[in-house]
Amino acid sequence: MSVDSLTTTIRDALAEAGRLKVDAHQIGADADLYSAGLTSHATVNVVLELEDTLDIEIPDELLVKSTFASVGALQAALSPLLDQR
Repeated sequence: MSVDSLTTTIRDALAEAGRLKVDAHQIGADADLYSAGLTSHATVNVVLELEDTLDIEIPDELLVKSTFASVGALQAALSPLLDQR
């Protein structure tokens, strides 16, 4: 999966399940998702959405706040998982 495609998938998951106060497709790659309205409950929904869409399981060690801090952080965390498939 290309970087652009992964970024779009992440933004789609955030738009669908993240309950952000801003448009997930317009937020900067390094913008703080928690400041944009992401909550711990919404994070769980984003995890489920990403796992379903990407057909992966996000390991427990990645289920930390820093993984979901920004679109860029998510991309960096998920890219290696997709490379392993």
